[in-house]
Amino acid sequence: MELDNIPFLSQEHTTMSEAIKTPSDLPVSEMSDPALGKDLLTEVLRKGARELLAQAVEQEVHEWLGERAGLTDERGRRLVVRNGHLPERTILTGIGPVAVRQPRVHDRRPTAERELFSSKILPPYLRKTKSLEELIPWLYLKGISTGGFQDALQALVGPECPGLSANTIVRLKEVWQQEYDVWSKRSLAGKEYVYVWADGIHSNVRLEDDRVCLLVLIGVTTEGTKELLAVESGFRESKDSWREVLRDLKRRGLTIAPKLAVGDGALGFWAALREEWPSTREQRCWVHKTANVLDKMPKSIQPNAKAKLHEIWMAPTRAEAIKAFDIFLETYGAKYEKACECLKKDRDELLTFYDFPAEHWKHLRTTNPIDSTFATSRLRHRRTKGNGTRQATLTMLFKLAESAAHHWRPLDGAKLLIEVAKDQISRRPNPHPSRRLIH
Repeated sequence: MELDNIPFLSQEHTTMSEAIKTPSDLPVSEMSDPALGKDLLTEVLRKGARELLAQAVEQEVHEWLGERAGLTDERGRRLVVRNGHLPERTILTGIGPVAVRQPRVHDRRPTAERELFSSKILPPYLRKTKSLEELIPWLYLKGISTGGFQDALQALVGPECPGLSANTIVRLKEVWQQEYDVWSKRSLAGKEYVYVWADGIHSNVRLEDDRVCLLVLIGVTTEGTKELLAVESGFRESKDSWREVLRDLKRRGLTIAPKLAVGDGALGFWAALREEWPSTREQRCWVHKTANVLDKMPKSIQPNAKAKLHEIWMAPTRAEAIKAFDIFLETYGAKYEKACECLKKDRDELLTFYDFPAEHWKHLRTTNPIDSTFATSRLRHRRTKGNGTRQATLTMLFKLAESAAHHWRPLDGAKLLIEVAKDQISRRPNPHPSRRLIH
């Protein structure tokens, strides 16, 4: 269906103000009366939405019937025609419930030839708009407790919305579990990920003694699209736990090893990586490394030390990075040996990103794709003191990542990923050296 033909999207058809007709249909003096408990703006929007939605569906049916106008019987009568309306139903939206009626279509052809009209605007079983469906898990994942869920929803979409209660979350969590089970067994045959980011997310579990560690992998395809690869429960960040995650990916068809893996200094992941994907190169996360180094230095000198660390990984060339690296060790080595040893032991792995296209450097220096995605989980756990079970934590973090994935940006320089995948890496200096200190 052409969008330009929908009445409320066309300049020559009904405008919003014409559809709403506020002055005659919704007197301001009546609508603004607090005693009636009504909100003028909300009612205006609902009425406008109802009328514009009706026009859009009418146009959709009109076009569908028009495409079949040539279907006639021996007497010239059309075989596919309008036949009144379906029963009215209510759609829950971000502005509250909106009542809609959909035209009914009658196909009088033989049973084997009949077509069922299904509106793309109003699917048969639609009860909530997509924005509201996403709002429900979003509220829960952002830290609203089950008990306070209904109050939050009523404040956002109005008290008239039925079916939005604490029980909604209970049912949703069951659905999320089913979705996770299907997702975690999906085939990866034919997939190729050029880079992967790995990290362990630690979380409290109220009804169990131990903290849960969720092992997370995010990969980027040869087209530059980031995808959630794995979210699995592990025993801390042990080699055995990570090895099982990597082996599971291989069992499900991921036969091509990534060119580069980015992670923090957790030894378990790197030990497993060297066994399962020995050709994959290693890049340590500079954010984690910076925090670990500064933790071994007095607070009074941490700002200056941090600036010098930034000079290393924001340098426009490897040669300048090595120079800045040596300056840091010379400056602080005598007094803060542990801090410098922490930095020096991963020297090569901290500078691996320089062997890849400069357009990708800002993506490869840190595990930010994982850290930023799961920052919300930490907020929720501070407010709710963790999920009740290990499985609930796993499912919740999966849904959180799935929701965040809709907003993940493609990698800069995506066209260069094909070159990287084929080992045709072009080692170029930073194309924007003046931006070296911008992270």
